Amino acid sequence: MNIFIKLLGTGFSLLAGYVGTKLVDNIWEKATGKQPPKGHDDDVPTTLHSALTFALISAGVSAIIQVLANRGTQRAITRFAKSQDIV
Repeated sequence: MNIFIKLLGTGFSLLAGYVGTKLVDNIWEKATGKQPPKGHDDDVPTTLHSALTFALISAGVSAIIQVLANRGTQRAITRFAKSQDIV
């Protein structure tokens, strides 16, 4: 069952990462009025300052999501282990 919980945690982490990416993109567009600098070929050239700021914000959000997903998975594993001891 631990494998199932770990897979569920991984799935949750991926979903949360996707939602976090979309959230950062939308906030960036509303705050700056420009598309986020993603490095695609059709992007409008951006300044280094803009690209670094976006990268730092994205990395921060990703780190927070990763920590929360790991904590949630560990909490679920602990809760499951306690329920196994009771049964």
